[in-house]
Amino acid sequence: MPKPSKSSPDNRWSGRVTQESSALDLEKGVFTWEDPKRIALSLKQSADSSTSRKAPPFRSAMSMLVFYINRAGKNLDKDRLRILEQAKGELRTLYGKSRYE
Repeated sequence: MPKPSKSSPDNRWSGRVTQESSALDLEKGVFTWEDPKRIALSLKQSADSSTSRKAPPFRSAMSMLVFYINRAGKNLDKDRLRILEQAKGELRTLYGKSRYE
């Protein structure tokens, strides 16, 4: 039986994190939405209601968003990246954080 290659979907830990992570219960397709504020609100709601996260809610929500952006890398469309970067700003606003806190 052939061994799965490293690029096999079964071996991609990053995909499993977004699918199976119990730290935040994300709404389906949250990172594909067009409205940055809606994305931020959904992440905030997930982080605030989570009982299994290990960091404060703001940090958990921001970490999940940054994780998604970083894992998509060069494959992330410029418009999608712009929307997700705006969602980071919206998330900061929702939690009353400045960019450098």
